[in-house]
Amino acid sequence: MPLIPIRSGRGVWLEDYDGKRYIDAISSWWVNLWGHAHPHINAAVARQLEQLPHVMFAGFTHEPAAQLAAELTALAPSGLTRCFYADSGSAAIEVAVKMSFHFWQNTGRPRKTRFVTLTNSYHGETLGALAVGNVELYKAIYRPLLMDVISAPAPDNSIESAEAAAAALDRILAEQGEQIAAVILEPLVQCAGNMRMHPPRYLTLVREACDRHGVHLIADEIAVGFGRTGTMFACEQAGITPDFLCLSKGLTAGYLPMSVVLTRAHVYDAFYDEYTKLNAFLHSHSYAGNPLACAAALASLELFRQTDALRANRVLALKLRAAVDAGFADHPQVIDIRQCGTILAVEFARDRASRTPFPWKERRNLRIYRHALERGVLLRPLGNVIYFMPPYVIGDDDIALMVTAAREGLDRAVAD
Repeated sequence: MPLIPIRSGRGVWLEDYDGKRYIDAISSWWVNLWGHAHPHINAAVARQLEQLPHVMFAGFTHEPAAQLAAELTALAPSGLTRCFYADSGSAAIEVAVKMSFHFWQNTGRPRKTRFVTLTNSYHGETLGALAVGNVELYKAIYRPLLMDVISAPAPDNSIESAEAAAAALDRILAEQGEQIAAVILEPLVQCAGNMRMHPPRYLTLVREACDRHGVHLIADEIAVGFGRTGTMFACEQAGITPDFLCLSKGLTAGYLPMSVVLTRAHVYDAFYDEYTKLNAFLHSHSYAGNPLACAAALASLELFRQTDALRANRVLALKLRAAVDAGFADHPQVIDIRQCGTILAVEFARDRASRTPFPWKERRNLRIYRHALERGVLLRPLGNVIYFMPPYVIGDDDIALMVTAAREGLDRAVAD
């Protein structure tokens, strides 16, 4: 398919060079919170541009980075008091994996070198992030380059499944905990893994298991942080604090690439030592803590306060669900509609009763994508799953068009 050159964006709409407009129903891959070219964020970035576009973050610091760290640690689950800046979601995962491994080396537990990941998980596409992911499509060809990890079963969206999966993980940690540095997971939603969802109870049980066996917990909230699941951070719904919280995507509201890893004071202390001991954490990015990105992130956090966005998102979630139910609940080939906050997924199959999927090589999802573009909607179905993750400013008429285009696309995709 030819690439579509986009000329401009405003609110939930993108416009190409022919003047055709598209609702950005996937927040341009989950980064945009407040719509394109939001005047409040535009102004904040413009002010920072006039003052300080960039300075290295080694031996130097600046006000936007310090302020953002202060605000993030105040918002995050209790105990996460230190921030490490990087420049992408994958880089944040690399930081957390390296920092967990290095922590155990510095604290006299050198055998703790392995990581546990969940089936169906995705954490990025740099080599370390690929290794701790579990979607075969992304990692198969690179397997010779990847470290070996331990896979634990991911739960489905039921308490029974959550408890069974947590028990399986606990057995792994009991048997191999002396060799395991950390468990890594995506709280509540495995986004790239076909929007598979699980209840908060699973997170509670995993946190308890990690504590019981002396293993770190890395929470990858790169896609689900900043209100997507109904709370600022998904971990809040389980009342847990991970040892490492990875954030990116919505962090800068779709403006500039940046990520951050939040961790605990005792992890920081394990690296703060005399130079000659060589205990320092050696990881850097040229654009770490970029002032423009920090300014965008601070402006986004200000919008959360000004608009009471989390409460507004609960209303938006109800509207989205009502529209999706009306559009898809009666469809003969829809086998599941699932939701977590403002993330909704519609899974379809060749046969509803047996849940037999369409063969992936038929690319039914591409038919949906193409039809939606014709109707002025940007969707990006994942296999046999249509999902919606729009900016928080989407209006009722836009929701109606988004769902209608998706339903029409599904009808055409399964017609033969």
